[in-house]
Amino acid sequence: MQFQFATASRILFGEGSLKQVNSIALESGKKAFVVTGKGSAGPKKLFNELLQSEIEWVQYVVEGEPSTQLLQDAVINARKNQCDYVIGFGGGSVLDTAKAVSAMLTNTGDILDYLEVVGKNQPLKNPAAALIAIPTTAGTGTEVTRNAVLSVPEKKVKVSLRSYLIIPKYAIVDPELTYSMPPSVTASSGTDALTQVLEPYVSRRSNPMTDQFAKEGIRCASRSLRKAYHDGLNVEARRDMAWTSLLGGLSLANAGLGAVHGFAGPFGGMFDAPHGAVCGRLLPFVTEMNVRVLKSGEPESEKLLRYKEIAELLTNNPEASIEDGVLWLKDLVEELKIPALSTYGVTSSDFPSIIRKSQSSSSMKGNPVNLTDEQLEEILTKAL
Repeated sequence: MQFQFATASRILFGEGSLKQVNSIALESGKKAFVVTGKGSAGPKKLFNELLQSEIEWVQYVVEGEPSTQLLQDAVINARKNQCDYVIGFGGGSVLDTAKAVSAMLTNTGDILDYLEVVGKNQPLKNPAAALIAIPTTAGTGTEVTRNAVLSVPEKKVKVSLRSYLIIPKYAIVDPELTYSMPPSVTASSGTDALTQVLEPYVSRRSNPMTDQFAKEGIRCASRSLRKAYHDGLNVEARRDMAWTSLLGGLSLANAGLGAVHGFAGPFGGMFDAPHGAVCGRLLPFVTEMNVRVLKSGEPESEKLLRYKEIAELLTNNPEASIEDGVLWLKDLVEELKIPALSTYGVTSSDFPSIIRKSQSSSSMKGNPVNLTDEQLEEILTKAL
């Protein structure tokens, strides 16, 4: 039994933990490059805290998905203002931008030198600048992962800058910051969080440490995702989903993902669609296909036992079958009104390109079984 586990140097979790940002910022550097989303209400909470100390900062606003061009502009801005550490405050796109900026502040060259799939995939030479990652959604878990997802518009794909050197130094996970998420965002981010504890549990790279995180995350999401969707001020449900998101980040960073995310990367680069909603729509059909392939080719596989355990956790029924678990996922997607892929303009003519790109993704390599192009097309057809 050999495995590695890496995460943030310090994780602060719980209601009100944002109030500790001042002390952490003061020990991180002289001037912060603060990356936020375009909303004003959320960042105001952060700035109210920073104003209580003599902390210097420059704000950089991210609108939409981070791209290689946006990153280049952000790094130039950070260097021009002589910022030596980064604070990311927002959803997955904001935190991915912050992580990539922190990496490029201490490393030379172009971002394409370090990107996988479409870049040179060269390793970073220097540790990233100190980063305080503060999520305001409960989905990606990127506050503790070792990759930053960026779109490459000219290639119509989303790929990762991936290195242990970019794991944020600090992660502040305050469930109170998620209370204002509307139902649609709760649904998309929540199904992403669920996917990111489910896929690592059946990943080819799963290990005993991530298994514990993944099972706890599945259990929490199963009891609280619907509650958080229907009542955004349900404190216990919001806490459970923030916890699930964090557990998903810890799991995927150390055990990998699967075909759902193998699809989601190329899909996000080709279509304007929320990452979490795409994952949520694909999850039941990928699970169903993986189980079918395992049953036909590896009926004694340990992964089937894991899918059975997942079904029991989702349904809170020790007698549940794998099929009961798949049905639970389908019912969840319907209740949360996760849109079909066709909503984003996808047609069957796009399938060959999506499949070709997904087969080369790192996440697809973690899937518990190898899926053929025909099987991947069947998944897309059902999700369309």
